[in-house]
Amino acid sequence: MRPRHTAAWCKMSSEMATMPLSKPRVYLIDDEPDILKILRDVVELTGLEAYCFSQAADFINEVQCFEGENILILDLQMPRIDGIEVIRHLAKMENSPELILMSGQDHAVLSGAENLAVAHALVVRGTLEKPLSIARLRNMLEPQASIRSSKPIGDPIGLGHDVSVEELREALDFDQFVLHYQPKEEFALKGASKYSAECLVRWQHPAQGLIYPSRFIELIEKQGWMPDLTTIVFKQAISQQRQWQKEGLQIDLSINVSASDITSLILPETISRLLADNELDTTTITLEVTETELMGELTTSLDVLTRLRLKGVLLSIDDFGTGYSSLLQLYRMPFSELKIDQSFVSKIVVDMEALAIVKACIVLGQQFNMRVVAEGVEDLATKELLAELGCQAAQGYYVAKPMPCEDFSAWLASQLKS
Repeated sequence: MRPRHTAAWCKMSSEMATMPLSKPRVYLIDDEPDILKILRDVVELTGLEAYCFSQAADFINEVQCFEGENILILDLQMPRIDGIEVIRHLAKMENSPELILMSGQDHAVLSGAENLAVAHALVVRGTLEKPLSIARLRNMLEPQASIRSSKPIGDPIGLGHDVSVEELREALDFDQFVLHYQPKEEFALKGASKYSAECLVRWQHPAQGLIYPSRFIELIEKQGWMPDLTTIVFKQAISQQRQWQKEGLQIDLSINVSASDITSLILPETISRLLADNELDTTTITLEVTETELMGELTTSLDVLTRLRLKGVLLSIDDFGTGYSSLLQLYRMPFSELKIDQSFVSKIVVDMEALAIVKACIVLGQQFNMRVVAEGVEDLATKELLAELGCQAAQGYYVAKPMPCEDFSAWLASQLKS
């Protein structure tokens, strides 16, 4: 029978309360003493302290709550209580630690466990296959380690109090919404780089400051005010595009539309009229529609989207691969662009299954004569691999974060000079 802790060098839970909160606590769960010692050594080399458990039950019994930042390095294949049961337990706790998942099983097991953790709204720093890569583990422990979660990139949750219906109506009536622009970098062009941008709406609240869509979109939809917000976004985006054109900059823009938008029979006329009034070509605007938005009134959606394409407006199927009928949507809807979801793109350097999915998406896009854009590009290795695979454009924090129009103009000028 194993001791509760594998060796004397493992910190006891009585010491945990005295550890300063300026650095994350790192908990280790693995039933192999040699592996546990290696993990402890790597953690300490990064300047952190390790709290080691050879049994998941001991961790669950001794760690009743979490304060400050925490990281849990968890072996999935544990006796008595396995890693999946630990994930289930963490999902019920507040301030759960960020996870680094390990397994000696095939990669599909690790991928399934990661997806389960994300479904439980837990944050996963990464996954490790045994035998361990020490360098990869050290990178995951760095403060700037890339965080994977269910939170969309570029859309952090705003802080502050919940907004009221009255405040929201006032924001719509008095132009409190602004646009930020996230650049997309083109791959397949020879010579100078070319950039386009996605428009992302923000609420400039007079008291709370900048509020992100995660705090107001659902309420707008519930109130039936999405057409009002869509009109505001279209007018701002097209006006800004016209201003850039006057300055000698050709910036194609992508705008997200909702389920209510793509079932509005007047949408094609509204957009074409706005573009004509601003002397802009319809092909400079791309409307992004998620797969889930297409699951409602299919006949009306097909009517509206087809008429938009007839007027020259481009259409993008967003978050491709995350819906229930991806291939069917590609077949019957007149899309001109395919955006590969970040949940696949962000892992292609280290995850063969994710790489296979991204390759398949690129081939599909090519077969359908569609432009392919990859979301969630966060490092140079990912960007270079996508270019090799034939992807046409990249979007993500490695290219640039969303920014106000003034900052975007300055950023673009600096890129075009370099």
